[in-house]
Amino acid sequence: MENSIYSLVFKVTHAGGSGSCFYLKSYDLFVTNYHVVAGYHSVAVHDSERNPYLARVVLVNADLDIALLAVEHDFSHLPDLSLASDDSLAIGGKIRVAGYPYGMPFTVTEGTVSAPKQLMEGQYYIQTDAAVNPGNSGGPIFNDRDEVVGITVSKFTNADNMGFGIRIESLRKVLESVGGMARDTFHVQCPSCDELIADVDEYCPSCGEQLPEGVFDERHYSPLAEFCEDAIEQMGINPVLARDGYEAWLFHKGSSEIRIFVNSGTYLFMVSPINLLPKKEVERVLDYMLSTDFSPYKIGIDGRQIYLTYRLHLADITEAYADEIRRNIVNFAFKADEMDNMLVEQYGCEFSAYTKHDR
Repeated sequence: MENSIYSLVFKVTHAGGSGSCFYLKSYDLFVTNYHVVAGYHSVAVHDSERNPYLARVVLVNADLDIALLAVEHDFSHLPDLSLASDDSLAIGGKIRVAGYPYGMPFTVTEGTVSAPKQLMEGQYYIQTDAAVNPGNSGGPIFNDRDEVVGITVSKFTNADNMGFGIRIESLRKVLESVGGMARDTFHVQCPSCDELIADVDEYCPSCGEQLPEGVFDERHYSPLAEFCEDAIEQMGINPVLARDGYEAWLFHKGSSEIRIFVNSGTYLFMVSPINLLPKKEVERVLDYMLSTDFSPYKIGIDGRQIYLTYRLHLADITEAYADEIRRNIVNFAFKADEMDNMLVEQYGCEFSAYTKHDR
């Protein structure tokens, strides 16, 4: 089952950070926490091979902290997951938590059930001693029969050495409402009558229940983020797929990984770990690096890792220089994608561990 878990658990990214989600083939939907995607109607989901897919948030239930995502892609090659019965857990039962803690690569942690029905903040949760960290939120919890028993939630930051999960009956309640639901529309589920509401409203039009404040809202982006995303779009990259936190982006242009981020609120950095120095006969490539003018970019080495970098002070992004800076940002990605292959072919360098090869 490990290979199946590995293929079914995805990472969620957007301008606010990252979390985890998992794919339910029988519904053709991804499941995550509401708090993972709150404020976003479009996010990216990434498989274990770092391939990003554009996902639309199609249903949120703020009270249950559950959200469903739809992706226009054929995932029929993936296996199906079974949902456990509502009361299948017992104290001492073995479980596994799968996800992307702190945005790191896929991780599975094992533990036991400390309490199958722990009441917290008016809702029952699974309590476990398995390691749960920020970024795990939205990922699945499996029992020893490889069934999904819950959704990991890491928002209880004051609980030391304890992990929590949303019980499976809460997810089942949400899934019962998706039949006939439009997959291209954002819906809010009423916490009282379960009505799916697509039009912005303060109250449920069916039962009159007040809806959670701000549940329809989308977050706004800073002028700097809009500037960078305009450049990313000119590279031929969908900016939603590149978002990796507040004013931070991570994506591949061709084979090269491109990182864009703001440092200390002062500088905008672009970094690409393009190659590794060859293990032998490094003189030629060092001579090339020392004798070549890469401006406006710079090239550096940390250990064997070769980096292409671009740094500018945020104060330099003025109306007079905006077009030039935007061109430099765009050209940086093309330069990195060109250089990593050239350094391999002409100077015997190796591809970086961050290089993404076409399959």
